[in-house]
Amino acid sequence: MSFLFGGGRPQPSSAEKIAAAEAEIEMVSNMFNQLVDTCTKKCIPNQYREADLNKGESVCLDRCVAKFFEVNVKVSEKMQGEAQQRQGGAMGGGGGSMFG
Repeated sequence: MSFLFGGGRPQPSSAEKIAAAEAEIEMVSNMFNQLVDTCTKKCIPNQYREADLNKGESVCLDRCVAKFFEVNVKVSEKMQGEAQQRQGGAMGGGGGSMFG
């Protein structure tokens, strides 16, 4: 009878929900670590002289983080759109390139 309330789709088990949450946490952690590594290398010199960030470093980090998230959102939207097209049976044409 669960198909009446679930739209015909099987409901994920607790173990599947936990696995999905763990995968999401790992993905977010990896993205955060990549962001920190990329923006630190770009904006903060290896031999810094001050304990605090100077204005130039702060501005650079702010822009780097903003661009990182902007690109991440655009890539996610593109991938979701392509996944929806594949699920909708629209695989017939248009190439499969993410950048084309």
